[in-house]
Amino acid sequence: MDLLKQSYAHGSSPLPPNAAATQYHVYLFGGNISKSLSPLLHSILFRASSASWTFHLTETTDSSVFRNQLDDTTCIGTTITMPNKVSFGRLLDDLTDEARMIGAVNTSFIRLDNYGQRRHIGTNTDCIGIRDSILYRMPDAAITAKGRPSMVIGGGGAARSAIFALWRWFGSTKIYIANRLKSEVDALTIFFQSTAPDITFKYLATVEQAATCETPYIVIGTIPNDIPREAGEITCRQICDTILHRKDKGIVLDMCYLPSPVTYLYTNGNGNGWTVIPGTEVLVRVCIAQQILWLEKDVSNQGVDDAMLAIWKAVNQGQSGPKASKI
Repeated sequence: MDLLKQSYAHGSSPLPPNAAATQYHVYLFGGNISKSLSPLLHSILFRASSASWTFHLTETTDSSVFRNQLDDTTCIGTTITMPNKVSFGRLLDDLTDEARMIGAVNTSFIRLDNYGQRRHIGTNTDCIGIRDSILYRMPDAAITAKGRPSMVIGGGGAARSAIFALWRWFGSTKIYIANRLKSEVDALTIFFQSTAPDITFKYLATVEQAATCETPYIVIGTIPNDIPREAGEITCRQICDTILHRKDKGIVLDMCYLPSPVTYLYTNGNGNGWTVIPGTEVLVRVCIAQQILWLEKDVSNQGVDDAMLAIWKAVNQGQSGPKASKI
């Protein structure tokens, strides 16, 4: 689980001895990112590492803009968000196992080849943010969860990261999916047949199925905290309620944190005795993983605490709107 050590499989460090004082830049590429919380968090984490690096937003879906920025020698890494996580990943020189198996890239970092040439490596730190958030709260979760079913709510890109994390680090080979559309679950099943064929997916289509299945130990929400209106959304909510009201308890992590990290899933899990983890913690730990890859060192405990406090204040004081969920 040594993130930095694993990154050197892709090449050596590009950083000079005075890297912290060098004017390097990191860029976020995506659509509708003007209210992203990434600049707030990364500025805090850079400061905690005494690095005079800067973080910039580039609101674009133009791959040529992305490629040109990579060629700038002062660019030390990037963050990639929707709708670029697949298309921009193809422009990088290599991908980590996480990025390949999830099918999406949210981070790039630089390593040097044997000739000293810069290589841009794509990875996915969303799954690492999920892993580290759970292990911080429940250090024994990787042991406790092994062999037990898990559950993912949703069927989109974030669900892929959640599924990978559950399979790779928590030993979940039986994963329940609660989602408004069966077609999205079918697409997930087909995708992971080629990357993690030992996973067995079970689509929970009815409340009756949720009432009789084995209780999942880890439940991860990957959908917005919206009031359910369509039939599929209402059923999905009822299935979640049924699972969380069961006698056995485990861990609930909700990746949604806007307009508040205290979501319906968070509140319901907490009220029923589950260990709950808000999406703000996941976002901070995603950013920490990115910082480790760029700065090539751990983030200080004070930096982590400052980032956690800052994001909690930001989302609870209404300093950012719904689009700030872009990371």
